Amino acid sequence: MRVVFLQAAGQPLEIREIPAPRPQAGEILIEIHYAALNHRDLWMQLGQYGGKKEELVMGSDGSGVAVDVGSGVDRMWLGKQVVIHPGQHWGPDPKAQGREFTILGNPDQGCFAEFICIKAENVYVKPSHLDLRQAAAFPLAGVTAYRALFTRAGIQPGQRILIRGIGAGTSLFALQFSLAAGCRAWVTSGSDSKIERAIVLGASGGVNYKNENWEQELKNMAGGFDIIVDSAAGPEFYKLVELCNPGGTIVNFGATSGAITNLMAQRIYWKQLNILGTTMGNDQDFSKMLEFLNQHLLLPVIDMVFPMNEAGSAFRRMEKAEQFGKILLKIKNQLSG
Repeated sequence: MRVVFLQAAGQPLEIREIPAPRPQAGEILIEIHYAALNHRDLWMQLGQYGGKKEELVMGSDGSGVAVDVGSGVDRMWLGKQVVIHPGQHWGPDPKAQGREFTILGNPDQGCFAEFICIKAENVYVKPSHLDLRQAAAFPLAGVTAYRALFTRAGIQPGQRILIRGIGAGTSLFALQFSLAAGCRAWVTSGSDSKIERAIVLGASGGVNYKNENWEQELKNMAGGFDIIVDSAAGPEFYKLVELCNPGGTIVNFGATSGAITNLMAQRIYWKQLNILGTTMGNDQDFSKMLEFLNQHLLLPVIDMVFPMNEAGSAFRRMEKAEQFGKILLKIKNQLSG
């Protein structure tokens, strides 16, 4: 089978032929039709991600068709269009992942491949209103946004939500989920055009974080926020504390802007704030996320679809932060899903 292969960090991506896997006990063999990029894939290529550093078949997100099953797996899966939950071995505690937790694509083979074997408990029937292209966009970013908003922050209808850094998959899902949950949402971005596109999707407004006093612009525009969804952290994190309403919540799942500095504990405790960490999601989060998609018939924002053999171009588009929505790879040759 063909795979997108990374020999070592800093090296260009290759298309290689490797043996196709066979399903073992409890596994389902999936023919991948589409896979989606996540920033962790780019960071692996750039050598900025922990874990395995060489001989990687990346790709956490994939959709396709179940074509074979191992012993102990119901053959009713055969021919089903499916999506894969990329979080594996969460562990017994729903509050936090255990030591054995891994994300598909490092160290195990990921979805940038024509076939993959996955434990049956990580395979889900594709939501019926999505085609296979759309279904590939949701798993990692979707479950991350769902857990951040619903499981961790406890979103409620009527709340005011701020989503920092609109344009990437997770932030766009956070916007879509917030609106579907009956909330109003505002956004930040370093691109005015991305803010405008978010408003078209339903955001109530947004500001460019490159502006000197962007937090005051937001304060004038929207007042305060009940929930702030953050994936940047960095030196300006303290501005989120100022923007948060008393009793509000900041939920963080990334540090693309670096370390948090200038944070005054007094502002946190006097405003009775909740500052929560989150990452990915457990099986229950993933299942509830799919139910939410089905209930509200949500469609992902897809930026571009690249042929498998142009994976390098897809990675460069992400590296330049040019995307608005998910970047996909088309794995299967024929038109599918």
